[in-house]
Amino acid sequence: MPVGANYLAAGMLIVALLFSSGWRERRARWRMDPLRWPILAYLMWTLVVLALRPHHPETTLSLWHDMRIATTLAIPLVLSFEEAIWALRGFLLAALFALVAIVLTHTAGLPDLPIWHNVTVMKGNKSINDALLFAVLGASAAVCGLAHLNDTRDRWHWAGPAFAMTVATGVIVTLTLPSRTSLLGLLAAIFAACVHQWRGRLRALAIALCVGGAVAGGLVWNAPSVQEKFRLGVQEIEEAQAGAVSEGSWVVRFHMYRETTRMMFDEPWAGGGLGSWTPEWHRRGPNLLYDYSMPHNDFLWMGAETGVPGLLALLAIVSTGLVVAWRRRDLTGRLAFVGMLILLVATSVNSAMRDAAIGLSLPWIVFLYLRLARAPGNPWLRVLPARIAPLFVGRGPAPAGGPAPAGTP
Repeated sequence: MPVGANYLAAGMLIVALLFSSGWRERRARWRMDPLRWPILAYLMWTLVVLALRPHHPETTLSLWHDMRIATTLAIPLVLSFEEAIWALRGFLLAALFALVAIVLTHTAGLPDLPIWHNVTVMKGNKSINDALLFAVLGASAAVCGLAHLNDTRDRWHWAGPAFAMTVATGVIVTLTLPSRTSLLGLLAAIFAACVHQWRGRLRALAIALCVGGAVAGGLVWNAPSVQEKFRLGVQEIEEAQAGAVSEGSWVVRFHMYRETTRMMFDEPWAGGGLGSWTPEWHRRGPNLLYDYSMPHNDFLWMGAETGVPGLLALLAIVSTGLVVAWRRRDLTGRLAFVGMLILLVATSVNSAMRDAAIGLSLPWIVFLYLRLARAPGNPWLRVLPARIAPLFVGRGPAPAGGPAPAGTP
């Protein structure tokens, strides 16, 4: 939906939380979550920079986005187990709605309405957000399929539907919503899932990586559209290194990354101040690229505006999430791990947090995955309908939503 719908939903959620009960339990969950410290460090350093560094015309806007990012990442951590379950059910229902819209668009000529325009037509960061969410869905399905490969009987009967979902989302991010970022994130997440699952079984891991590499090379790389996009990307980088300026995707990124890195090292301790990136880019960047308002890398954006400490604070949030997911060795941890990896990729080569078109959706869903990684048992059995849950996530004890074991929020 249009980004205004995301803002409306976020505002309604905050109001609902403010008027809800159970704040003692929410505070306890927050105090016990390891992500609280990097989120607080990110928030406090932003306020320090606001107080100490010069202000600019976009300072208020930059502060708004900083507060929105911190809020979007913090809310999933304080949700109750039941609230997180329903939030993820909403994500799956939205994904189903989007899949139906795509299919009907290409088969029955669905009218082009704003409510589903960006999921059926590749246009701007809202469509990139949709592609990234499909990458999360496809990587999650691959995790479920890989888990079934450990079964000794009927493994493909169970793994087949999951891998079919992965292939379908791969087709979407390749053809319907072509996005190199999403495709790279999806492939990286699948390989990372193999490492997470078979980290203690080197022979099985080597076989999985070889088979995965062969499949990726045979099916993905051989697609003409994929080859063309990556060939174009390499060409754009070579042209940018030679001094060319154009609005090609990676030409823009080359100049942005170079100049933004220089901004950060010019003011390494506290940056140029909130909202400083745009006027500095106008001063340093090529005239053809004057109108861009963000550097397509949130780590560098934080480094330029708040210095190296700001970059490290944002990096600490993502790194801590990866560590939390890595330490949980089951399917729930693996789902959180691939989600965090896709968020890392998107944050590194796009504005996955700074741009609200992406930052109100992708981080929210990924941190819901992290919230379930803090729940006991197999919480994904509760997310999916009872009849199909075992097909994707296997069987096992599902938490009933009551008190968790000691030490687990």
